[in-house]
Amino acid sequence: MIQTFADWLVYGLFGLSPASRWGSAVNFFFYDAIKITILLFLISVVMGIINAYFPIERLRNYLTSRKLYGLEYLLAALFGAITPFCSCSSIPLFIGFVKGGIPLGVTFSFLITSPLVNEVAVAMFAGTFGWKITGIYIVSGVVMGMLGGWVLGRMKLDRMLTPWVRQIQAQSEAETVQWAEDKVPFLKRLPTIIRDAWGIVRGVSIYILIGIGIGAGIHGFVPDAFFAQWMGRDNWYAVPVSVLLAVPMYANAAGIVPVVQVFVTKGISIGTALSFMMAVVGLSLPEATLLKKVMTWKLIGIFFGVVAAIIILSGYLFNWLI
Repeated sequence: MIQTFADWLVYGLFGLSPASRWGSAVNFFFYDAIKITILLFLISVVMGIINAYFPIERLRNYLTSRKLYGLEYLLAALFGAITPFCSCSSIPLFIGFVKGGIPLGVTFSFLITSPLVNEVAVAMFAGTFGWKITGIYIVSGVVMGMLGGWVLGRMKLDRMLTPWVRQIQAQSEAETVQWAEDKVPFLKRLPTIIRDAWGIVRGVSIYILIGIGIGAGIHGFVPDAFFAQWMGRDNWYAVPVSVLLAVPMYANAAGIVPVVQVFVTKGISIGTALSFMMAVVGLSLPEATLLKKVMTWKLIGIFFGVVAAIIILSGYLFNWLI
C-alpha cells in the first residue's frame, strides 16, 4: 500500500520517470520516510503497552543478574533474523528495547542481525547461490550479531547513550511503577502511551528525513559499477575496501542480493561480495544519522568499528571456506 502510494505520488502526481535517477531517488525517499515513520509510531505504542503491563524491570534484572552463558545474545540475534527489517527500520524497535531497559549489548545483537538476515534474502540466496552458501550466510549473520552484541556489551557503553534516551527510560520506568501502584485501567493509559509514542516520532523525525534523504541520493545516483571496479581487484585488501565502499550505500538485504550476484558473475570472490552486502545492509550513513538521536557520535563510531571489523574477518573466512 505504501509503495503504491509512493508510486502514484512520484510517478503519477509529480510526473517523474521510474527509469530516471531522480524518479528512483524521490520514490525511495517517500516510501522509506512513510514506512519508517509509521513503523516507529506503531512499535513505540506496542512497546509502551508492553512496558505498562509486562514487568520489564523483572526481565531486565533477569538478563543482568543471571549467567545465561550467551543465551540472551542468541535469542536477540534469532529475533533479529526473523524480523524483516532493514537497518533503518530496525532502529524503532532498537529504541523500544533501550526504552524498556534491555541490556545494551543484547539490544545491539538484535540491531546487528535484523538487517543482515531476513526470509526474503534467504529465499533469493538459495535460488541464486544454493543452500550451502545460504546456510553459511544465515549462520554467519546470527553469529556476527551474537559476537558483536557480546563485545559491545562487555564495553559498558550505556553512558554514551544520549540524554534523550535516558529521559524516556526514566519516564517509562516512572509511569510503569505509578500505573502498577494505582492499577490504572488500560483505556486510561492508552492516551498517555500514544502521546509518548508520538513524542518519540517527533523527536527523531528530522533524523529520519535526513538519513533517508542521504540513502535516497545514493540509491538513485551512485552506480553499482563504481563499487565493482574497486572490489574486483585480486589483492589482499579487497575485503576491507569493499566494506568501506559499502558504508555510503543504503539498501535492505533483498535489494542487494541481485547486486551481489552481478559482482560474483564479474569474478569478484564470494567472500568479498558477501562482506560488501553485509556492510551495505548492516552499516550505512543513513543508519548513523538515525542513531544520532539515540547515541553519541563516539558510541556510533564504536558500534560501526566493531561491526565493520567482524564483517571484514568474516569476509576473509568466507573466501577461505568457499
